[in-house]
Amino acid sequence: MATTFFIRTRQSSGAVTLFARLQSVKQKINHKASTPLTVDVKAWRNSRKGPVQLDNFRKAYPELTHKMDELKLALDATLSQSEGISQQEFCRIIDEVIYRETRAARKAEEARRLSLNGFIEQFIEQISSGARQTDQGHNYAHATVKTIRQALKQFDLFQQEQERQYNFADIDMMFYYDFTAFLKKKGYSVNSIGKCIRQLKAVLHAAELEGYRVHSTWKDKKFKGYRIEVDSIYLTQEDLKKMMSVDLSRLSPQYEQVRDVFMIGVWTAQRISDYNNIHRSDFNTLTKNVIREEPDPKHPGRKRVWVETQEITYLNVLQKKTGAKVAIPCNARMKEILAKYDYQLPHLNDHLINRLIKEIARMAGLTQTVEIVTTKGGVRRHVPYEKWQLVHSHTARRTGATLMYLAGVDLYDIMKVTGHTNPAMLKKYIKADSLEVVEKLSEKYDYFK
Repeated sequence: MATTFFIRTRQSSGAVTLFARLQSVKQKINHKASTPLTVDVKAWRNSRKGPVQLDNFRKAYPELTHKMDELKLALDATLSQSEGISQQEFCRIIDEVIYRETRAARKAEEARRLSLNGFIEQFIEQISSGARQTDQGHNYAHATVKTIRQALKQFDLFQQEQERQYNFADIDMMFYYDFTAFLKKKGYSVNSIGKCIRQLKAVLHAAELEGYRVHSTWKDKKFKGYRIEVDSIYLTQEDLKKMMSVDLSRLSPQYEQVRDVFMIGVWTAQRISDYNNIHRSDFNTLTKNVIREEPDPKHPGRKRVWVETQEITYLNVLQKKTGAKVAIPCNARMKEILAKYDYQLPHLNDHLINRLIKEIARMAGLTQTVEIVTTKGGVRRHVPYEKWQLVHSHTARRTGATLMYLAGVDLYDIMKVTGHTNPAMLKKYIKADSLEVVEKLSEKYDYFK
């Protein structure tokens, strides 16, 4: 009985597959199978010529010949210790011997792997420190890290309620149903639940890319973090005039600062993380010459022509959330506010802006009833609010986008200001009511006249 090796090829050079053969006349065995090993054709054929050539071959290819020796030893030993060996067992032994080190290394690596909870902890540490970056190669914004941390905290609280630790293999549809039910019971809205699911999926995706064995269910279309359009408001031009007319002179200077910073947010249509962090160095001036003409009073029938130099002040913003670069022309109302601070706006606490802007809106008389549709705990409700109660820092961005739309600014030009790359996402920001849209359409198109 013996284990031998051979090649099957008409090639005269190059690497080819090495075959193994196990023969036993006594046991009537003659098994053949290809191995995952490859060998150089010329070197192999030369090694078959004699002992010296074989010895040279073994010295030239020590890893290959060592694996061949291991395989021969394993096959011969199995054959001698049994009454026979099937073709299936023959192939199994080949696979086991060839990949023994690979499997051992994989087991050792898996032993060093983190649990799902350990990976989440490491993930949060890395996005906080900048060790792990976004797909665009940017550090995660502080607000984004906070959002991710809060969403994944709910996973931890869910495990505490369940009195068990979930690992990568446990994240199946049953987990999804239980986790979303837990969030609904806490009164979370559809979007809040969706945010928790999306952040958990982001972690699972990162883990899978790094070689962790994750249950594939997280990729299923049913394992979804839903997001619905939220009823929210924008401020009309009349609302803004009322807010700007409120007398704040007897109140803390912070009230006026909050109003001014909020208005800058309106005229720039940026997020609070951007409009609350504007510096003097972010402004530039563009100079251009424009040809002007008018009737010449001294020479009837003639025109007086001259060149007028215009200066356009604009703001450069590198958006913190997306890394998008936008340039925004400063209108007259914005320039008035900027001049008050010599183009160096105060930086205010986000919570302060949200609290005081509501008070300013209330003092401005924005008390009309607005009905908002919400979905919390899986229940859809129509909730009445006074308009001032719904004003917050992000209202500035929605207001800016909507007012540009109502003023007839092209949707793609609005995107250049807001930084949106998808028109569908921008449309969610545009909150014009049906009557205003009717008015806009009738003025713009003869079809409706």
